[in-house]
Amino acid sequence: MKSATPKVLQPLLGRTLLGHVLSVASAIHTDRTVVVVGHKADQVGAFLAEAAPDATPVLQAEQNGTGHAVRIALDAVPELTGTVVVLSGDVPLLRPETVEALLSTHERAGAAATVLGAEVTDPTGLGRLVRDAGGNLERIVEQKDANAEQLALREINSGIYAFDAVLLREALGKLSTDNAQGEEYLTDVFSILAGLGHPVAVEIAEFAYETLGCNDRAELSRLRVLMRDRVNQAWMRSGVLLLDPATTWIDVTATLSPDAVVDQNSQILGTSSVATGAVIGPDTTLVDTVVSEGATVLRTHSIGAEIGPSATVGPFSYLRPGTKLARKSKVGGFVETKNAQLGEGAKVPHLSYVGDATIGASANIGAGTIFANYDGVKKSRTTVGEAAFVGSDTVLIAPVEIGPGAYVAAGSAIAKDVPAGDLGVTRAPQRNVEGWTQRRRPGTVSAKAAAEASNITPEQD
Repeated sequence: MKSATPKVLQPLLGRTLLGHVLSVASAIHTDRTVVVVGHKADQVGAFLAEAAPDATPVLQAEQNGTGHAVRIALDAVPELTGTVVVLSGDVPLLRPETVEALLSTHERAGAAATVLGAEVTDPTGLGRLVRDAGGNLERIVEQKDANAEQLALREINSGIYAFDAVLLREALGKLSTDNAQGEEYLTDVFSILAGLGHPVAVEIAEFAYETLGCNDRAELSRLRVLMRDRVNQAWMRSGVLLLDPATTWIDVTATLSPDAVVDQNSQILGTSSVATGAVIGPDTTLVDTVVSEGATVLRTHSIGAEIGPSATVGPFSYLRPGTKLARKSKVGGFVETKNAQLGEGAKVPHLSYVGDATIGASANIGAGTIFANYDGVKKSRTTVGEAAFVGSDTVLIAPVEIGPGAYVAAGSAIAKDVPAGDLGVTRAPQRNVEGWTQRRRPGTVSAKAAAEASNITPEQD
């Protein structure tokens, strides 16, 4: 990946690659989950401690092949019996249904080992499934060890397996490193078990793309597009309207309700949820944001906000964590909010910063208003009461309270409370200096316009 982040921790639509694989393991109700870690094991171990604390990490200090990896995993759980499923940490598109099908084939065949295969048009770089004349699996051959006839095969090994635990332990003890890469191949277990007379089986994946892994950023990008399309199709089939699925990105951790609408160039990320009748976008990003029924969010970036029923946001708004908008409230164009609560029907329509504030129901905040919440040392809160009116170009200097039904005159800087029903004004009296332009800006277009309006002869330079 050429990255400080190990491959299995690369992000993909709301989870890491490893996170997607762990989700599959959880969905098939495994009794134990063992994760073999190697490259940048400290980072992977820290991720597991937070995301999957029940999983057991096992260190593979030297990467001596897949067989070696599985052997040290089994050594960590010597009591393990029954069926062992082996998943690859860089195959995030695998579905639980596919693993269930693999297990069903494995049990139905009474197999010692079963491989999940796929039929692809270009098998370059992948291990091939070699069958005998009767169509039974004979062995799995890696690309570097395959002959010309085997290279022409299109059935490939996905790296996903089911094994009988006892027989797997025995076979792993018979592995050698006599191959092109000098490693212990887990795939050799199949020929070993077959040679001992144990049945081995194959389950072909319904969708070959599920078996894709990635080894660089370009391949990761391909997986991202495939997962985007799968996620979007599932939401559309559940009743969500995506106006341009090709430019809509929805994390697997997000939720949407039927009749929600998502317009083009929008992202719904993290734990965001979008309720019935809500309209998102175009050009909107939601991160860990709750959007309630009938709300509209247009050209907005929102992080950790709660947008109430029939509320409207945007365009070009920025909702930061702690923002809570009640029913039918409004945050308009070029407005930033942070730790701010708007009551029902409250409005901040234009060009304002609202930080650390409580705004009561039906209150109106005029254009260009600043909630000055930070004095350089601490942040303080401003309260605007129900049905209060704050005029344009006002600064509310926290901590301060504007009472219910109070007014603040446009252009004021308010540092003291305004009681309910009062008018707060801090503007200085206006003074006009007569003839200033003619005296101080002679010869300018302004002086000429002023002279023409006053019907006097303008002074020359």
